[in-house]
Amino acid sequence: MAFYGEIQRQRSGMSFDIDGVVYKINRLDWQKRLGFVGRAPRWALAHKFPAEQARTVVEGIDIQVGRTGSLTPVARLRPVNVGGVMVSNATLHNEDEIARKDVGVGDTVIVQRAGDVIPQVVAVEVSKRPAGWVQYQMPQRCPVCDSLAVREEGEVARRCTGGLQCPAQLVERLKHFVSRDAMDIDGLGEKQITAFWHDGLIATVVDIFTLPQRVDMISKREGWGQKSVDNLLAAIEMARHAPLEKFIFALGIRHVGDITAKLLARYYGSASAWLMAMETLPDGGEALAELDVIDGIGPKVAGALADFFREPHNRDAVAGLVAALDIADAQVVAADSPVSGKTVVFTGTLVRITRSEAKARAEALGAKVASSVSAKTDYVVAGDDAGSKLAKAKALNVTIVNEDEWLSLIGE
Repeated sequence: MAFYGEIQRQRSGMSFDIDGVVYKINRLDWQKRLGFVGRAPRWALAHKFPAEQARTVVEGIDIQVGRTGSLTPVARLRPVNVGGVMVSNATLHNEDEIARKDVGVGDTVIVQRAGDVIPQVVAVEVSKRPAGWVQYQMPQRCPVCDSLAVREEGEVARRCTGGLQCPAQLVERLKHFVSRDAMDIDGLGEKQITAFWHDGLIATVVDIFTLPQRVDMISKREGWGQKSVDNLLAAIEMARHAPLEKFIFALGIRHVGDITAKLLARYYGSASAWLMAMETLPDGGEALAELDVIDGIGPKVAGALADFFREPHNRDAVAGLVAALDIADAQVVAADSPVSGKTVVFTGTLVRITRSEAKARAEALGAKVASSVSAKTDYVVAGDDAGSKLAKAKALNVTIVNEDEWLSLIGE
């Protein structure tokens, strides 16, 4: 804390911007053992400095419609300098947040940049509230397509029910599809996607891969020189061979982030196998049961996948993409390991390593870690006090090993 305080005191005099201090475990072997969650290391912790704040006035509240239909209120602010950046908009998150902070048009508010990045309203100075102030009410209809906007029980977001008929959702899905963490099509940023959609060059994600057939139309557009066009064509061609996990994430299915997409890709292996399972998912049965055994996939994700593939236009779009592209199979982390491609279930208490360590090590060796035992399970690793999973493994004649046998099998 003394070091943190000293760096904070030096912050304003530094020749570069910083937003905090990172503490790291100072042993490489411990770092390796702790590993990562997605791209975030378990062996490092960020300690942020308090965000810089400023006062300004809310001149209006606009509604943005996201790719999943969520209506997000955004405060339109009188421009103010916050930490060296001019801020004119700040997210209000959802209607519960507006009610909690009691924000309305005309209010004087304190704003900050969360993590020194995202502008947000911290508090309202009620004493400066203007005469005739009216409490803000969230719209009951989508401001883009006029479809009903509903808030489901247990949800904080109000969502447009227009689906892909809503232009805002379609454009946002297109933006997500080409983004860096998804298909990573350089040259198709938010501005280009919006312009191409508005002018009829693209209407669906499939249309992105037919853009090379309309290269003459693109070349005639303002700001599109030969180099820009060549770079775009190269990026589209590269995206045709995108890894399966990026393709799944790019589809923008609710609750399917990059970590979940990797779990699905690793389990199903190829785009055709994944699509075959997903197309029968809304009917329940074997496909749903198989999805349920994947460690890290819960009912919320399974429900979101079923809802997505229940819609015929979604099934057709994904099938069209799988047919048109050459999506790379999921990479086997360690193809030559004795458990590569095997489905493993851990049960009971492990002594020499923790359960999470055992799962991470198994996945690093190319195994598929499942949460329940089925006929497709190859190994059940049984620790102390193993219960129903061990009994089911015996009933299904699945290979059962104890902790020492498992570690010996994987060479540890």
